[in-house]
Amino acid sequence: MSFDPFREKGGRVSAYENWKQLYPRAYDKHATDPKTKMRVILMNGTEFESQWFLHNMARHVCDNDLRRELAAVRRAEQQEQKKISYLKPRDETILETTIAYEQLAVELTALMARCEKDTTVRRALDFALLEDFDHLYRYADLLEMECGVRAETLVGKKTEIMPGRPTVSEHRDPPDDIKKPLPKNAPLLSKLHTMIITAAEQQTMNFYMNCGAFYDVSDLGRKLFLEIGMIEEQHVSLYESLQDASTTWLECWLMHEYTECYLYYSMLAEETDEKIKAIWSDHLEREIGHLHVAARMLEKYEHKHYSQVIADGTFPELISFSAAEGGNMEYIRKVLRNTVELTADREGYTNISDVPESSEFFRYNRRVNGAVANVASHGVIDRYIAEAGEDYRFQTGAHPVSQLRDRTCDNTELGRTKPDGGSKPEKRGSRKN
Repeated sequence: MSFDPFREKGGRVSAYENWKQLYPRAYDKHATDPKTKMRVILMNGTEFESQWFLHNMARHVCDNDLRRELAAVRRAEQQEQKKISYLKPRDETILETTIAYEQLAVELTALMARCEKDTTVRRALDFALLEDFDHLYRYADLLEMECGVRAETLVGKKTEIMPGRPTVSEHRDPPDDIKKPLPKNAPLLSKLHTMIITAAEQQTMNFYMNCGAFYDVSDLGRKLFLEIGMIEEQHVSLYESLQDASTTWLECWLMHEYTECYLYYSMLAEETDEKIKAIWSDHLEREIGHLHVAARMLEKYEHKHYSQVIADGTFPELISFSAAEGGNMEYIRKVLRNTVELTADREGYTNISDVPESSEFFRYNRRVNGAVANVASHGVIDRYIAEAGEDYRFQTGAHPVSQLRDRTCDNTELGRTKPDGGSKPEKRGSRKN
């Protein structure tokens, strides 16, 4: 059924909630569908992105009447973020939450890439997908090794857990993460995809920036959060570079509110938890109200009708984690098979075998990593193999990449060194961390 939020009435911005209303009953970490957990994380990140944007906009406009409008909407968005954030239960550990973050990154990226029409956006999604996929594997091994929890139960066996592009190979020279932005006439769905994935990856980056130092089980775990947190910053740089930066602040505000409406409508359409579904419904009504405020401000200050920014407000194809079941696994396997050896190269991507030895990629990667034995992402797998004889995985068949099938050896060369040179992958027991 088609839905155009511009044609809906929406709620009042000033319908603020009290403390009791802002503190919902948390989900049950043992019984809640993993897809619901992913929806919670996605919408938490979406609300955080709204906060960050509205605060930055307020710092770049001079009209106090407009700043007051921003403050009113921002306070409402802050309340929405708090309610969603506190859906997380107290007994869910940092690592258990991390598994949900990485599952979201994998599933969301794959389902958007599968229907993305813009080649630049799709290639960026495919590229970072393999890196988040590898992060899930590294954290899953740490979780099982240090906490005795098998991540396959947390992901509901809906997402495979096995190596992607090795994390040690992901550390790149910063300029290589910047890609060509979308043109103004890009499809609406492509614009939505870039905004959604930027918000989701930024939320993951922020989570690791703050929680990593609080991981109290081991130094190795703290170091893993440190390392992967740096990759998440690279992903935010990659995805935000795809957005059309020529848009005005007010045009961008309108697009932010429209994106929130689109996501809440998508979440509402497939949510199975009735209490959380009620939150999505309530927040959708509120966001439609915020959208109307942004449209009025656009018309008042820039004399533009919203249709000059979003020509047709009818939502395109919705985000659906349920619809992605099954299809994402095969898609990820195909991307692994075809692109695992790629690295970023300015506005494009190049097979590592074709990257000149003098390139900044090799200089940066060697400088940051130093001795591979000291890199946390490798250390986690190396230690797990030393203790258990082979790594921890959940896969539905043989790994699609032959170099990543050996479960007694963590491959630290794929995507990082030329096939005709460099050292061989380090074997089990090469170093005790």
